[in-house]
Amino acid sequence: MNLLTVSDISVQESGIPILQNISFSQQEGQKIAISGETGSGKSTLLQTIAGLVQPDSGTVYLHDSLVEGPHDKLVPGHPEIAYLSQQFELPQFLRVEQVLQYSNSLTEEEAARLYEICHIQHLAKRKTNQLSGGERQRIALARLLSSWPSLLLLDEPFSNLDMGHKSTLKAVIRDISEELGITLILISHDPLDTLSWADEILVMQQGKLIQQGTPLHIYQQPVNAYAASLFGKYNLIPAEDAALFGLQNDSGKQLLLRPETIRLSPSGTIAGIVTDIHFFGSYYELAVQVGEVKLLIKSIQPDYAIGDKVFVEVGDVWWV
Repeated sequence: MNLLTVSDISVQESGIPILQNISFSQQEGQKIAISGETGSGKSTLLQTIAGLVQPDSGTVYLHDSLVEGPHDKLVPGHPEIAYLSQQFELPQFLRVEQVLQYSNSLTEEEAARLYEICHIQHLAKRKTNQLSGGERQRIALARLLSSWPSLLLLDEPFSNLDMGHKSTLKAVIRDISEELGITLILISHDPLDTLSWADEILVMQQGKLIQQGTPLHIYQQPVNAYAASLFGKYNLIPAEDAALFGLQNDSGKQLLLRPETIRLSPSGTIAGIVTDIHFFGSYYELAVQVGEVKLLIKSIQPDYAIGDKVFVEVGDVWWV
């Protein structure tokens, strides 16, 4: 039985479609990430799931309970769904322990465990106006989790965090799922946040769900160039140039290559010239001109220079 079932959700604002016939389901414990450019409808979808936005059509069910919209309830929301927006707020000038006590229905042991998981046990005596952005976010998260929801929705939780607070929050989110058994959906623009965490990714474009699958499937077989761009750099080769790489293309589609799937060698049949090199710590990024096509290639080898003649070998390809 599904934990969450979203069926044919559509939302309009002033006659403009924001969501168009969105459907998907989620199993208990399954981690889902939603990706898409700004304005693709991601936040509206989370808010609709949470019961904070009224759909024009379609339904949301948690277990077998209909999630009613704000037109149907005096107080919007569902008691088993927690939603942390990008604009979360905390009461000002109160101590953290006071903020948490007001919403806490947990036992002392449960509360201590929750605060440890959220990495906030050392902040109890601090006032909310003395906290960093990352600390405030974890306080807001613990406040929501004190109701022990079945489903937690996180809207861009990693935005505007430095590397230290981001790393801490990633550990918190992992432990919320693994130790507390709470199912999560999150939105993120950073492919490193989604590809390494999610069991399934939903890709949204202009209010539509255009692709759904595992991180490996979404990364290696994007449905179009837009989906590819959300998860890293890529090469898009015109259909007529596929023959340069020894590939036959009868479909008329473009050839999509990830930079790491192209290998360099000192000999071969596909020759090119290195035109640019950039160092990124664990790898080099090279621009290689092959005929009329400029390729972006990742390499861990430092022994190339601009102007070098190289040969390329193409690995996994995808037609879009």
